[in-house]
Amino acid sequence: MSFKFFDKLSQNFSELLNDKKEYNVVIEVDKEENKKSFTTHSVVLRYRSTYFDKELENATTNENHIKTIIKPNISVQIFEIILKYIYGGIVDIENTDTKTIYELMVNANELELKELSRKLESYLIESKASWLRTHFSLVYHSIFGSNEFKGLKKFYNDIIVKYPNLIFESEGFTSLQETALISILKRDDLQVEEIKIWDYVIKWGISQNPNLPADSKEWSNENFETLKITLHQCLPLIRYFHIPGKVIWEKVKPYKKILEEQLWDDIIKQYVSPNEPINSIVLPARIISNPELPSRVNEPFSSIINKEHVAELSSWIDRKSTIYSLTYIPYEFQLILRGSRDGFHPKTFWNMCHEHAGTIVVVKVSGTDEIVGGYNPLAWDNAIGGSEMKTYNSFIFSLKNGNIQNSILSRVKSRGGLFYPTDQMYGPSFGNYEFRMESNVSDFTQDKRCQCRINGILGITHYEKPIRTTNELFSIVDYEVFKVIEK
Repeated sequence: MSFKFFDKLSQNFSELLNDKKEYNVVIEVDKEENKKSFTTHSVVLRYRSTYFDKELENATTNENHIKTIIKPNISVQIFEIILKYIYGGIVDIENTDTKTIYELMVNANELELKELSRKLESYLIESKASWLRTHFSLVYHSIFGSNEFKGLKKFYNDIIVKYPNLIFESEGFTSLQETALISILKRDDLQVEEIKIWDYVIKWGISQNPNLPADSKEWSNENFETLKITLHQCLPLIRYFHIPGKVIWEKVKPYKKILEEQLWDDIIKQYVSPNEPINSIVLPARIISNPELPSRVNEPFSSIINKEHVAELSSWIDRKSTIYSLTYIPYEFQLILRGSRDGFHPKTFWNMCHEHAGTIVVVKVSGTDEIVGGYNPLAWDNAIGGSEMKTYNSFIFSLKNGNIQNSILSRVKSRGGLFYPTDQMYGPSFGNYEFRMESNVSDFTQDKRCQCRINGILGITHYEKPIRTTNELFSIVDYEVFKVIEK
């Protein structure tokens, strides 16, 4: 039998970190005014990190027998956490922002602290999936060329296959490494039209050359040659022969000078005489499958509503005077998006719900028992921003829940009631601010910008009655979008 006292051992070694008597290694981190030196012990560093073991072999010793290691690319905040882990085996990230946790993971991997790096990787995937989706480009840059981070690579590969727009429409897309972009373009299962891939590639190429004229009609031959050189590894990965001829003429022809002459001749030849042989390589068409998320084993259908709510919402959709019984609900609510799973960025809504018609949006209001939402019988469209959509069948609602004893149904009063905003700070928008999701920081949970105004703006309303008793702005705990499917 053995007695183990790891807590006391961890405490003693943590205290050793602050003992200045026996140190023999100084580690300098960060840059300029943020620079700080830490006193450490070679015997601890060697046995806790193979990286430091190798660094200490090469470090020079001064007259006091002290070795110095310089790490300017690690911040003081992160290195303090790393040292506490090395000495005491404890990492406290409870009040640490997600970006710092991500940087901690990257630096832990660099210092060959595999246990810590892998633990943080698992934590980010399991608990910070929303942040990972929103910051795709930032993270993908770091992990793409590494042999590590297999969990994150699988996480992002799943996103690339199912929701490529979350990548192509992200703010950091144009800063994506060329090697990362090439790896995406090589995929046969990329769920996006080929002509859109062409548009994204052109956008990426132009962004790498900020001195190109804004209007391509004003480009010189040298300008086209510059773009051609930038995209020389990407252009062969476009599936040109699977783009409709009319679209080729509208979208590709303006940039034909960046294509090889033989390729452009073959594209035109196939369009004019599709049965004639061509000399260019014809890549296979991408495999476009149903982008719906598969249901997960033992995953509840909703984190916000229950079957009673589904019965009530279904009866409202069918304009029934009584609520459907739980044994007969004519609709299935198929989950398209869940904020806590897929992210709270407004763009996430427009990318994942694009072209889905007949959808229910449900929102859990932060700090209350309120569940509010709306039904849109039309298709969401991320390409027609700034438009008021016309329908007689939309409605907004508040559902009974906790202290909320009665549900509220508010139907559109006249043909209209939906607004597809141009600004990417907005999510779904019903009426004249009678139910609108909004965020100035690109996260519906982080600022109080969502609202359900009682009298709309300037007293103009599109729905029969308000669904809240206050005009107070709110943030959300979570939200979900369901596609309503007839059984």
